[in-house]
Amino acid sequence: MSLVVVGRIAVSSALACALLSGCARFDDSASSPFTPEPTLHGADIGPSKPNQAPPSTTRPSGPCIDPDPAVVATCLDTTGGLVTIADGALVAERKTGRILKVAPDQPPTEIAQIDVDSSGDGGLSDLSLSPTYQEDGLLYAYITTGSDNRVVRIAQGGAPKDIVTGIPKGANGNHGAIDFSGKEMLVLTGDAGDPTSAAAPSSLAGKLLRVKSPSSGGSDTEVAASGIGTAGDVCRDSTDSIWITDRTPAEDRLQRLGADGALTTAWTWPDRPGVGGCAAAADGVAVSLAQGQALALAATDPNTHAVTAPPALLAQNKYGRLGGASLGADGNIWVSTVNKTDGQPGPFDDRVVRIPPTGGEGTGPD
Repeated sequence: MSLVVVGRIAVSSALACALLSGCARFDDSASSPFTPEPTLHGADIGPSKPNQAPPSTTRPSGPCIDPDPAVVATCLDTTGGLVTIADGALVAERKTGRILKVAPDQPPTEIAQIDVDSSGDGGLSDLSLSPTYQEDGLLYAYITTGSDNRVVRIAQGGAPKDIVTGIPKGANGNHGAIDFSGKEMLVLTGDAGDPTSAAAPSSLAGKLLRVKSPSSGGSDTEVAASGIGTAGDVCRDSTDSIWITDRTPAEDRLQRLGADGALTTAWTWPDRPGVGGCAAAADGVAVSLAQGQALALAATDPNTHAVTAPPALLAQNKYGRLGGASLGADGNIWVSTVNKTDGQPGPFDDRVVRIPPTGGEGTGPD
């Protein structure tokens, strides 16, 4: 299916300053979005081992200073997705449209802000780095506007550029996600509150989209999978498996899109714990849970990629509702909390936290 993408995005004065006058600063020390052959169970993929907790530090007391050394950033507005970079992470604030750089022992730094419609579950949902981020500094964002959901590209010294527009918008079901598989961009769209649209070939709602050349403006977009409910996240592992999380009225799901284009369900949660962000490696997939208030770690078979045992629960009830997830170069899973969405935030919410991928308890049979 070929789609011609048109339209423009309204940009706040803060972002206009950042992008037009060059006052935004993107971290050019970041590595590519994917670490070669990462694992979630015991291999070294960075300066520290995954089975080690973040090192303890002497932390001052005061407002917005969480005493937990695993907490990277505090007192954020309602978060969206996040993506790790070499020395920290970029995190989205869903309602404000701000993009913040966070790093251990440093205050958050705003690098850009986009005008978004945050009604329902809309707003700034997710972020992804260009595969050549070190060279081009390009950042992609999934957003809700007054008329639709869309993907835009943000570059230093230039206005944001529409990549995919016309994704249906509803009273809910607007959350979406983006990632890259090589130079190809993957876009996960929600069903906009209408499950029938997820099955309709003519609609961009409830789909996994492949954008072959995002640098060309998304004119070569095609549907890779249909039937997505409320979108959670899309993430890729080093075996070229693409993992999708979504929520349906009957269950929450972790699905896998194989290299052959077949979409299979790897695990389901009938109790619907609110699956969100995912971080995938060759030996497992970590999934943030909102209502479940934990990070679910699903081990995968190295040959079949199947999930054959109940996912372990990490940091259960420790940080509250978890939203975004990203595999860090330090071997930890970086997550963002979404405690402000239920009106019961703690004194340091919302936060970005590093969780070591070890331990946990099974959740019971599938």
